[in-house]
Amino acid sequence: MAIPHARPAVKRFLANYGMVFILVLLAGYYSWATWKEQYPGGREAADQVAAAVCNELAPGARVLVVAHQGVEAKAFADAATAALRDRGMDVAGVVLGDPHDLRTDLERRAARPGKPAAIAATREAAEWRLMQTLPERFPSLATVRIVSPASYWWPDFLKRSNLAAIADRIVVIAVIAIGMTMVIITGGIDLSVGSLIALSAVVSTLLIREVAGAKDATASGMVLCCLAAVLACGAMGAFSGLMVTAFSIPPFIGTLAMMLIASGTAFILAGGQSIYKVPAAIDWLGRGSSLGGIPNTVLLMVALYAGAHILMTRTVLGRYIYAVGGNVEAARLSGVPVRRVILFVYAVCGLLAGVGGVVQASQLQSGAPTYGLMYELYVIAAVVVGGTSLAGGQGRILGTLAGAFIIAVIQNGMNLTGVESYTQKVILGAVILGAVLLDMLKKRRST
Repeated sequence: MAIPHARPAVKRFLANYGMVFILVLLAGYYSWATWKEQYPGGREAADQVAAAVCNELAPGARVLVVAHQGVEAKAFADAATAALRDRGMDVAGVVLGDPHDLRTDLERRAARPGKPAAIAATREAAEWRLMQTLPERFPSLATVRIVSPASYWWPDFLKRSNLAAIADRIVVIAVIAIGMTMVIITGGIDLSVGSLIALSAVVSTLLIREVAGAKDATASGMVLCCLAAVLACGAMGAFSGLMVTAFSIPPFIGTLAMMLIASGTAFILAGGQSIYKVPAAIDWLGRGSSLGGIPNTVLLMVALYAGAHILMTRTVLGRYIYAVGGNVEAARLSGVPVRRVILFVYAVCGLLAGVGGVVQASQLQSGAPTYGLMYELYVIAAVVVGGTSLAGGQGRILGTLAGAFIIAVIQNGMNLTGVESYTQKVILGAVILGAVLLDMLKKRRST
């Protein structure tokens, strides 16, 4: 008797948290699929090796630091040298290069007194054949201890750098998906958002370079230039809404035309070229971090989603948006200002596409008319996978956020597991089709 009563609760749970549950399952699967032996690098590896050396040797012991070539290896060498000296060790020298460089250094040290008691090495350097056959090649250094970072097991998917890459990739799509969700809930569609990204990036960087100044631009000047680009995109979104409401142009056709107009305008303004020579400080939004190291883009995304969630669930305007999508004629007869609501959602969609363009320009420190290519499809996919019905009237802002992350996690997971790019397209297409089919099946059951 308890099972029938439990079914409505299960349905409510799946309706409210189904997308989050799927996201957790995907994260769990790709964590399992990418579970492998890991080796720390850079400063983390240096701290581990320095601690191991100090546990094995007395203070004042001579230590040689060895690292392979590369930026991370140099970071290891610098951090290990500083950590060993802080712990009272005598750093005999640093070899940063290849096995030939190490052999030359060891030949010199083997021929004179004051030999090192240990070699602090990166994992790559410790695996050199020269290091593994050190006692045979240099008998006088047979007692030298080779210390390298210890391995551990951890999924590639859950690495901090990979999670940051997922967040970095999804921010622009997720931000624009807020506006697209509102548009689709009203029963419309906006195909122009990808081109508006390019237009916003071009306008913002062009204004910063030509008006604010490429070298002496102030923070307020750059903010005003970016705001102008966002408002320009908002105006184009509002124009699309005007075409839909005042002239009854189908949203697909009206926004398709706006897509071409925005793309062409971006190419004209940029002269078909990318816009560089912008201040380095432009990357504050796209690459900077605040509040305990959290990227500014993530903070922006969270703030926008919180505001949109409140708008759609706690305000009269939010109820109007759902009413228009549910039954436009019933909404009109109930006193809902249908035209103003539709105009509003298209304007918001344009504004958020402009914000996405500014974020992308900040991330790449440039503006180009080719930015945003195919983004309209990824945005629509995120909205649909997040549970918003293409027929209108149904959808959740937070569901869209989950849908955006589902798309990003699937793409990232396929890259980590070595799935070919053309196979990825097939899988993503099947995911989107499956989401639409589930929506249609739910509608048939409810009728």
